[in-house]
Amino acid sequence: MGDGMLSQEEIDALLRGTADTNEESDHTMEAAAASATETYVDSFEQDTLGEIGNISFGSSATALSSLLNQKVEITTPTVSVIDRQNLKDEFPHPYVAIEVEYTEGFTGATNLLVIKQSDAAIIADLMLGGDGTNPGENLGEIQLSAVQEAMNQMMGSAATSMSTIFNKRVDISPPSIGIMDLNVGKGEDALKEQELLVKISFRLTIGDLIDSNIMQLVPLEFAKGLVHELMNPSVEEAPAPEIAKEPQAQPEPAQTVNQQSTAPASPAPTQHNSQQPAQANGQAANASVQQPPVNVQPASFASFEPPPLQEHETRNLSMLLDIPLQVTVELGRTNRSVKDILDLTAGSIIELDKLAGEPVDILVNSRLVAKGEVVVIEENFGVRITDILSQSDRLRNLN
Repeated sequence: MGDGMLSQEEIDALLRGTADTNEESDHTMEAAAASATETYVDSFEQDTLGEIGNISFGSSATALSSLLNQKVEITTPTVSVIDRQNLKDEFPHPYVAIEVEYTEGFTGATNLLVIKQSDAAIIADLMLGGDGTNPGENLGEIQLSAVQEAMNQMMGSAATSMSTIFNKRVDISPPSIGIMDLNVGKGEDALKEQELLVKISFRLTIGDLIDSNIMQLVPLEFAKGLVHELMNPSVEEAPAPEIAKEPQAQPEPAQTVNQQSTAPASPAPTQHNSQQPAQANGQAANASVQQPPVNVQPASFASFEPPPLQEHETRNLSMLLDIPLQVTVELGRTNRSVKDILDLTAGSIIELDKLAGEPVDILVNSRLVAKGEVVVIEENFGVRITDILSQSDRLRNLN
């Protein structure tokens, strides 16, 4: 336009050009990050580390779900390598860092879990009996302790899964927790002095409250060692059994020579005498070949049938029949937080985990033995047994 103002078409063209430039810049940065990761960890190692994390943190999601009473999913791991100098770019916001050290299975290894401070506040609020909708921004000592316990349960489940993956016992130390805000230099000690770190980032969803990421940071050498150990498991070789060596008859040529030199000269042996060793050897060979017949008889075993009980033993067994046992009929169970228990008042309703009309459990000394249905006998409740557990199931419930 002649008056120096841009038309709408020119403005749209400039905006499109700016957007294209930003997209190209983002793609360039992603390509550069992927190339840097490939330099230290190839695609096979990335897939292996992602699969290890997927299996171990899959069980952690189950443990966290039971703690928070929320649906928890930890999925889609992505693996990248970051330089210590670029940590501020990777973690621009305040985070909560949970440091765990392996005490058995992996020596000298440190595992660092990092989550956003806002996500940690929601987890703390759920752990303390809240609904997670208004957790507050600041994390006090109580909130950090709650998050620490949640992460302890998660890492404990992950260590158990890694024991299965690597076929050896894996144990961890109690986790230490702290705030990590690299923009103000807070929490850098948790990252040790490792120049290169492998970041395994998972998508974390907790109900409708959190849809974020939880990140695992491990040293590059430790991550590559995990892949190597998984692909090349160390098998302890059993020592080869010693083969008993038969004592060999050692000739005594010197002694024979000495005896011959001291003994008087004997006349030359006749042909009859020279054949005696051969005949002796032949008789020994025949004796070794012709063995006497072996007497083979069928094996006889003692009877395993229980002997009949004596009269006094029968009386002792009858005494056991008079021992009283506690019989309990369980209508159902449920789990409630401490807050819910404290809020109970007269008229409160507690919902159980069984449907109406579902069989009740019959327990003897707190062990499940049968199932039944509730009946009314005159003015009292009773239970009609509908199913008795098999002997194997009852024995299994005793454990």
